[in-house]
Amino acid sequence: MGIHAALAVHPASGHGAAAKIAGTVAARLRDGVDRLDLLVANTVAESRELMRRAGSEGLDVLVVLGGDGAAHQGVQFCAGTGVTLGLVPSGTGNDLARALGIPPDPVAAVDALVGNLRARTRRKIDLGQVGDTWFATVLCCGFDALVNERANAMRWPPGPRRYDLAVVAELAAFRPRPVLVRTDTETVELDATLVAIGNTSWYGGGIPICPDASLDDGFFDVTVVGRVTRRELVRILPSLRAGRHLAHPAVRTLRAREIHLDGNTWPAYADGEPLGTLSVRTAGCAR
Repeated sequence: MGIHAALAVHPASGHGAAAKIAGTVAARLRDGVDRLDLLVANTVAESRELMRRAGSEGLDVLVVLGGDGAAHQGVQFCAGTGVTLGLVPSGTGNDLARALGIPPDPVAAVDALVGNLRARTRRKIDLGQVGDTWFATVLCCGFDALVNERANAMRWPPGPRRYDLAVVAELAAFRPRPVLVRTDTETVELDATLVAIGNTSWYGGGIPICPDASLDDGFFDVTVVGRVTRRELVRILPSLRAGRHLAHPAVRTLRAREIHLDGNTWPAYADGEPLGTLSVRTAGCAR
């Protein structure tokens, strides 16, 4: 029986990079499937509706062309179903594609995907779940989530400078807050700067916040940064890019299949997407 695939395109991903490469990706993808539907969406609601319609017609593979936000929507659709998710990265972060070892170049990525489709190669990975929302990379709360939220609310400056400015602004306002982290084996209560629950290592466009995380071992790796001064936090931030932050005395790591967070009103983000305010939530690791 032939392969029925859909290509979900998010034109705004990568500041328009997805729109520019969509025709080439579609042409190459057609070499590996028997039917290809093109799903072009500009909003999350539109994307979900197009995926739902494609799924009702016996979809085998959903290929997402975009960044981590687009991949997150693909995960919501494919999780718990028999539909395989394929990624062609064209965003600014591409952290899930990085964790899966997918080539960063979209053309190389779609060629590798076509090869896997022809060979009928599939890979099963773990996912986290919070309520009805699935996540594939990292769930975070605390300083990093607050920076993300502040940057999203800013209209200027454009590009990476907006994130840098958000870091500076949040440093001035940030205060550690009490948090309770309860796993299936231990409980930690402390004043925390940030908590990151990693199904994979990376977030924020390649920051290895949970450097030892594996997406197919059935466990989360949890990085907890306790109370630090602003000066110490400024010193820790550059070490994140190299994964050297784990050596800091304020940093603690845990491994668990299930995590409960309680005791604060921080915003939470998973796969770079907002989950709302985190007061009491459960994240469970499932394959």
